[in-house]
Amino acid sequence: MKQNILKLEEELNFFDLKIRRNALLELSKIKDDPSHAGKNVNMHFHSFFSYNSEVWSPSRIAWEAKKAGLYAAGLCDFDVLDGLDEFWEACEILELRATINLETRAYLNEYCDSDINSPGEAGVTYIMGAGFTEMPEAGSSQNMILADYRQGAKERNIALIKRINAKLIEIAINYDNDVLPLTPSGAATERHIISAYINKAESVFADKNALVDFWSKIFDTNKEETNALINNLPKLEDITRTKLAKRGGIGYVQPSIDTFPSVDEFIKWVASCNAIPMMTWLDGISNGESDANAMLTCMKDKGATALNIIPDRNWNIADPASKSLKVAKLAEIIEAADAMGLPINIGTEMNKCGQPFADDLDGEVLNKHKDVFLKGAQIMVGHTILTKFANFPYCGTKASEKFSDIYEMNLFFEAVGALPPLSVDSAEKLRKMGTEKALIKLTEMIDN
Repeated sequence: MKQNILKLEEELNFFDLKIRRNALLELSKIKDDPSHAGKNVNMHFHSFFSYNSEVWSPSRIAWEAKKAGLYAAGLCDFDVLDGLDEFWEACEILELRATINLETRAYLNEYCDSDINSPGEAGVTYIMGAGFTEMPEAGSSQNMILADYRQGAKERNIALIKRINAKLIEIAINYDNDVLPLTPSGAATERHIISAYINKAESVFADKNALVDFWSKIFDTNKEETNALINNLPKLEDITRTKLAKRGGIGYVQPSIDTFPSVDEFIKWVASCNAIPMMTWLDGISNGESDANAMLTCMKDKGATALNIIPDRNWNIADPASKSLKVAKLAEIIEAADAMGLPINIGTEMNKCGQPFADDLDGEVLNKHKDVFLKGAQIMVGHTILTKFANFPYCGTKASEKFSDIYEMNLFFEAVGALPPLSVDSAEKLRKMGTEKALIKLTEMIDN
C-alpha cells in the first residue's frame, strides 16, 4: 500500500496532465482523518508551471496540502495561470479550500529612487493578483496582456542567457534545449536557467576535480569551499544565481522603467479579471518599505486591496539583532494593513530548496498574528467561491454597493471562506443554481 502511494505521488509530478489526474483520483480514495485538519495555511505555493524546488505540480501541491492538514492552500505562479484549472479541480476532488494567484514584478514610479522589495532595484516591486477563477477568454484584452507577461519573461530569460553564455562559453546553454524541458508549459524562470547551468557544468566537467576548479573561479572560493557547495544543492543554487544572474553577477543588467509593466497597468489588469490586486512586502528594511503606512497608502490609492507577506523571512533568522528588527517590522506592517482593512495573504513559496512546507502559526512569533493570517486566507477563499459561482468578486461593484464599509465586507467574505470545503458534488450544485441563486445559497449557509 505504502509503495503504491509513493508511486502515485511521483506520478503527480509527471508533465502529462492525464497521468497526474488519474493518480490524484486514486489517491483521493484514501480516507482522510478529519482530526488531522488544522489551522495552518499556505496561500503562496509556486508549482512547476513556474518553479517549485521539489518540481511539484498543482495536483501534487493540493495533495500534500491535504495530507498535511492545511486549512487552505493557494497556488501562485510567476507570469502564468497555467495551473489554474488543474489546481481548482484537485482541490474540489480533495475537498480543500483553495485560491489561485499570479505573481510578477512591476515598476512603481512613485518610488523610482527607492529600493522596495527587489533588493538593489529601485522602483521595482513584486506584485500579485489573487483569487483568479478562470483563464481569460481567448482573444480578450485580458488574455493578450497575460500573453505579454509570458512573452516578456521569455525575452528577459533569453537576454540573460545570451549575456551569461558570452562570458561562460564552456557551459553555454540553449534556451530551447536546456531550459524549456525543465518546465511543462514553456514558462521558464531565472531559477530554471540556473538549474540548466548547473546541469551543463556537471555534464561538461565530468571529472569532479575539473568541476571544482571551474566553479572555484566563478565563485571566487577555494577548492574546499567549492566542494562543500557542490555537495549542498540549495547553497550551490544560491551562489550560482548570485554570481550569474543577480545584482553584480556576470549576466545582470539594471532594470529600467521599461523592463517590467507599471504597477498601475498590472492592478488594472488584475481587477479586470475579477481578481484581487495584491501588493507584496519583504521585510520593512528597504527605504521604500521603511514607512509601512506610506507604502500601503500609495498602493491602496492605486487600487491594491490586499497584502502578501512571506513570514518565514522575518523571524527565521540566526542573527538576534536582525531577527529582532524584522520581527518588529513584521508586527508593524500587519497592524497597519489590518487597520486599513487589507486582508493579509501568507505562504512560503517553495521556490527555493530548504523553505518550509508551511508556516508554523503556533510558533512563538507567528502565533500573535495567527487570527489575522487565518482571516486573510478565509477572505481569499471566500472571494474565489463567490466569484466562481455567484459572480460576486471582492473588488466588484456588487460587493461595494452591498456593504457600507470594508470591514463589513471582509466579515462576509471571511464567513464564506470559513464554510466547509467544497467537494465535486457541492461545487456542481452551486454551478447548476446560477449566480443569483448561488449567492443566496451561500449567504444562507453562513447565516445558519
